[in-house]
Amino acid sequence: MSADLLRLRNAHAWYGRAHVLQGVDLGIADGEIVGLLGRNGAGRSTLARAVMGLVARRGEFLWRGRDIGALRTFEIARLGIGYVPESRDIFPDLTVEQNLTLGQKGKRPGRWRMEDVHELFPALAQRARVPAQRLSGGEQQMLALARTLMGDPALMLVDEPTEGLAPMVVAQLADFFRSLRRRGVAILLIEQKLDLALDIADRVCVLGHGAVMFEGTPAALQADAQVRQEWLEP
Repeated sequence: MSADLLRLRNAHAWYGRAHVLQGVDLGIADGEIVGLLGRNGAGRSTLARAVMGLVARRGEFLWRGRDIGALRTFEIARLGIGYVPESRDIFPDLTVEQNLTLGQKGKRPGRWRMEDVHELFPALAQRARVPAQRLSGGEQQMLALARTLMGDPALMLVDEPTEGLAPMVVAQLADFFRSLRRRGVAILLIEQKLDLALDIADRVCVLGHGAVMFEGTPAALQADAQVRQEWLEP
C-alpha cells in the first residue's frame, strides 16, 4: 500500500455531550478497503462524522498529510472524501438522474460519468426518471453510493450500506466495492455483517469503548476468537 490518504492520530470526538472516540489511531491508503467493525455504540458512525467535521472533534485528522481539523464539511468533501451516511440522505422528490447530477463535482465531469454508474448499477439506468422515494431500499442505497461517486472521491466513508437489504443486493454491493478498489478508490466500510467485511476488506479495525481494540488482516481476525467474542459477538 502507498502512503496514507487519511490518517487519524489520537482522534477524539463527541456526540452531543458523550465523549465517544477516545484516542483513535487509524490510517487508510490509496485503493484500500478498511472494514470498521464493532458493536452498536462503539463509535464507528461517530468516527465517520468526525472525519467529515459533523461532530465536535480533537486530535489530528490528516488528509494527504494536511490537517483538515479546522475545515468545514463541504471543504472536506471537495478535497476528495465522499460520505454515504446510514440514512442515505437522498433527495426523495427528485428523480434518480437529478440526484446523480447533484452529486457531480463542479461543472466539469470527473472520472465518473453517468454511464459509469449506470454500468455499475443497471437498475438506476432503468429508473433514471423515477422519483427517488419510489425506489426500493436496495435501489436507494445504490443511488446514495452512486451519487457520492459522481463527486469523484479518492476515499469513500460508507456507513452500514447493507442494513436491511436482501442477500442478492448485498452481493451486488460487494461487487461494487471491489470495482471501486480496482479503480483506485479507497473505502472505509462501516459494517455490521462480519462476513462481508472479512470477504472484501484488505484490513479490518475493531472499535470498542471508543478506541481501536484490534487492527489487522481479515485472516488474523478470523483466527482471534477472543477479540471476536469480546468486541463483536452478541
